[in-house]
Amino acid sequence: MAADKVDPIHQFHINKLIPIEIGGYDLSFTNSALFMVATVVVAAAFLFLTTSSRSLVPGRLQSVSEMAYEFVGNMLRDAAGTQGMKFFPFVFSLFMFVLVANLLGLFPYFFTVTSHIIVTFGLAALVIGTVVVYGFMKHGLGFLKLFVPHGVPVFLLPLVVLIEVISFVSRPVSLSVRLFANMLAGHITLKVFSGFVVSLSALGAVGVAGSVLPLAMAVALTALELLVAFLQAYVFAVLTCMYLNDALHPGH
Repeated sequence: MAADKVDPIHQFHINKLIPIEIGGYDLSFTNSALFMVATVVVAAAFLFLTTSSRSLVPGRLQSVSEMAYEFVGNMLRDAAGTQGMKFFPFVFSLFMFVLVANLLGLFPYFFTVTSHIIVTFGLAALVIGTVVVYGFMKHGLGFLKLFVPHGVPVFLLPLVVLIEVISFVSRPVSLSVRLFANMLAGHITLKVFSGFVVSLSALGAVGVAGSVLPLAMAVALTALELLVAFLQAYVFAVLTCMYLNDALHPGH
């Protein structure tokens, strides 16, 4: 147990809560699945409870919900125009899921689902899949104009198209790795400094005095992680808006 408390990787372990196996496939309900469900429940409950009164003069919590709504709405309009508002439920859901998942992960002994690449890649693949499907549904083969920038000389076109295709294919990787790496690195660093505090405190009075610095660093890192939780949700949402703009307006 003592080793678990100072092991920075232990917090990312997947544990089976309800073993389920169907047709030889492991479909067990894990701690990761539990916190994904908890993220959806917390986000939905917060939005429902804070907006159910629909007061003309909003209270503090209702103001927070309305600010989140306007924040995502303005972000989507700025990136994709008024036509992009048809994707508002999609973008808002992604923003709230990532934000709440990041915030829940800051609580001790809670699980951070966005620190696992499979979760962030699944979200990124959903975004890019939506872009591709909607792009072809709306524009047909005209969606391929996305890979042919205007004004490029003919002799450079093959190279530019290749670069554009590689850039597009790498989007789900960069989108998922950015969120995953930031959450993983931040939580590992915070765990390491917290471990220093515990280890030094066990050495007596001298150790307690020496633990002041890592304790101060742990507090500072906690504040930084709170900022990163909001920032990464924003970055994920704003990049989603930019990618959706390509589906709406594939011409450069």
